[in-house]
Amino acid sequence: MKITKIETLVVSIPFDTGGAKQGMRPGLAAWDRMAALMVRLETDEGLEGWGESFGHFVIPGTEAILNRLVGPWFLGKDSSQIATLMEDATRAFHGFGRNGPVLYALSGIDIALWDLAAKRARLPLYRLLGGGSGEVRLYASLMRTGASRELLSVSCRKARDAGFSLVKLHEATIPAFEAARDSVGPEVEITLDVNCPWSVMEAKGVARAIRDKGFHWLEEPVWPPEDFAGLAEVRSEGVAIAAGENIGSLHEFRRAFEAGAVDVAQPSVIKLGGISVMKQVFTLAQAFGVRVVPHCFYWGPGYLATAHLAAAMPRPALVETAFIAFEKQPHPLFDPSKGSLKLPDTPGLGFAPDRAVMAAYKVSAHTIGAT
Repeated sequence: MKITKIETLVVSIPFDTGGAKQGMRPGLAAWDRMAALMVRLETDEGLEGWGESFGHFVIPGTEAILNRLVGPWFLGKDSSQIATLMEDATRAFHGFGRNGPVLYALSGIDIALWDLAAKRARLPLYRLLGGGSGEVRLYASLMRTGASRELLSVSCRKARDAGFSLVKLHEATIPAFEAARDSVGPEVEITLDVNCPWSVMEAKGVARAIRDKGFHWLEEPVWPPEDFAGLAEVRSEGVAIAAGENIGSLHEFRRAFEAGAVDVAQPSVIKLGGISVMKQVFTLAQAFGVRVVPHCFYWGPGYLATAHLAAAMPRPALVETAFIAFEKQPHPLFDPSKGSLKLPDTPGLGFAPDRAVMAAYKVSAHTIGAT
């Protein structure tokens, strides 16, 4: 059960949104490729486990930490002792950052360890986690369109027609919110992810302006994102608040819940510490009566880890799915053309990448251990 080899692989695939290419926030360069930093573990029993570490434009930093610091530490360790191993690793590396690339690297390793555990148990991961069904509902997470209300309306209608009952925007203006709301019928819920742009007073003003217009939640309206008292103030205006993708520990989630900051918690499995910490956040959220809908704007093993976690919850969570069209599909379980996903009964995550696609869009690869 010892880890004999660790591989890291960065794959970046071009995608199309059917409209203008925009950065996810004002001022950012256009985003037309989505990369994944994947981690593959091998053990002396002949098993392989896949994980994923965050991500997007910070990949070079996380990749370097995986290859030079975190990965070598895990080599030769017993992969079956997940709790002890991750606790020891978290303590060993805490001086290098309690959030950010070190935690992202540990997240990828943890996911791969759980993939191995489920394969060892000959169960799909959601069943190992206590779930009874591999059916999950997806929601469409749209790329930012910028100033084009027409393109935004078209994207919302496409998502509705593909079978999505909930659509997330990455816009930050009331006219854009209203254009999306008006473009689809009441059977489609609209959520607003504004990416931390406003002061508390500005966010309260937006909340008052939209609270009677039928939006499902307002996500991360306040800068800085850890201003939980400020989020609670915005929430007091009568809008549901979602946040959590930038939270880096179970203890920070507790502070958010104790502050009454959120209606919807959004932990991210490839940022927070992997499946091990996600499970703890789910339990804590249940104790506080907070709904969990994980953050999941990625397509690799982390996407499937999120889906398995969602399927194992007592009330299965929605799974965020980037509403994009890849130049080549990386694996059959990432399919933004439909609003639901049936996880396979194969052991583990069920991550079976198209090797030809991986090779064609490979950016970098590194091996630690046996060659």
